[in-house]
Amino acid sequence: MLKSVYTMPIHVGPESIDLLGHVNNREYLRWVEMVATNHAAELGWSFENLQKIARVWVAREHWIEYLHPTFEGESLVMYTWVQSFKRASSLRRYALKRNDELVMTGATEWVFVDSERKRPALITPEIAKTFPVVLPNSDELTALGISRPVRFMPTPGLA
Repeated sequence: MLKSVYTMPIHVGPESIDLLGHVNNREYLRWVEMVATNHAAELGWSFENLQKIARVWVAREHWIEYLHPTFEGESLVMYTWVQSFKRASSLRRYALKRNDELVMTGATEWVFVDSERKRPALITPEIAKTFPVVLPNSDELTALGISRPVRFMPTPGLA
């Protein structure tokens, strides 16, 4: 059985550092997309497998809250989980930690799209049941030290 919260280690290399000497904002976005893609692939829904059914996940909105800067040479852990599904959309959450310190939280509203028609498609029960839903007040999130509310307003019904 796979865990409800997926983790991905990150080692910060020199390519991630900006002119201010810390990780550039674009890297956080790259990391959240990477961890979401890796999580979906581990659950059997890689880009290639989705293309077999003419579907793809497209980001509608990203939100990132930077809590503490991160630096070259650090070892971090990115966490991700699915918080909710609604028709053709899903709210995926993220947290990034340095040891026991929460350094970033984020969320993405993903839309399930028919890749041939280029229009939203209903999330099938088969796909929805593959992704465990983790509610915001989950004991698992609290135990991991990553329970934190989203401070933006996703599409009604996804929060």
